[in-house]
Amino acid sequence: MAEEVILIMEDENNNNNSNSNNNISVSVVIVGAGPSGIATSALLNSLSVSNLVLEKEDCCGSLWKKRSYDRLNLHLAKSFCSLPMMSHPFRTSIFMSKDDFIRYLDEYVARFNVNPRYCNDVEEAVYDEEEGKWRVTVKDTASGTVYEIASDFLVVATGENSQPFLPSDLPGMETFTGKVVHSSDYKNGAVFKDEKVLVIGCGNSGMEISNDLADNGAHTSHCC
Repeated sequence: MAEEVILIMEDENNNNNSNSNNNISVSVVIVGAGPSGIATSALLNSLSVSNLVLEKEDCCGSLWKKRSYDRLNLHLAKSFCSLPMMSHPFRTSIFMSKDDFIRYLDEYVARFNVNPRYCNDVEEAVYDEEEGKWRVTVKDTASGTVYEIASDFLVVATGENSQPFLPSDLPGMETFTGKVVHSSDYKNGAVFKDEKVLVIGCGNSGMEISNDLADNGAHTSHCC
């Protein structure tokens, strides 16, 4: 008997990553090393504004590298998806593949001297009214060290989809015995061959994953 699966979709300078964490003070703290975070750092570097990028994962662009499906391509033409000061390579297709976009992000970080401090999770950010400074409490998850950074400005670039959302109030979920998978954990449809799969959500990822499931022999239903 085919196993049932539900897939739930959602729409869609001088910085430093050394381990010396004492008495850090910079002009700008940037939380998140996704496209927005690294672009902000690159622009600040071009103006010689000191900044520090803090990233809880171990790489830049972690949403693209760790939580995206294999067949993902940009859903907009690449000319609308370039970061400041660096266009996409001519050799890449108009609707770039995920792998090409990841290479672009890595090249961007290297070219503009963006040095995120990886595995550093921001636990709290409080504005000190008296000193006119942000006090950012950070945990180095590799060493367990907790430290504080003072900055004039704080940029939060964690993205609107940094945390997956799985609705808990869908009728019948309490008795459903199959798998429930969020799109951020989906890679490809090969493991769902011959299984019954309901895809909930008809944004870009929902439609594309439905096609991928069908191409891989799953019995797919789609609910918007």
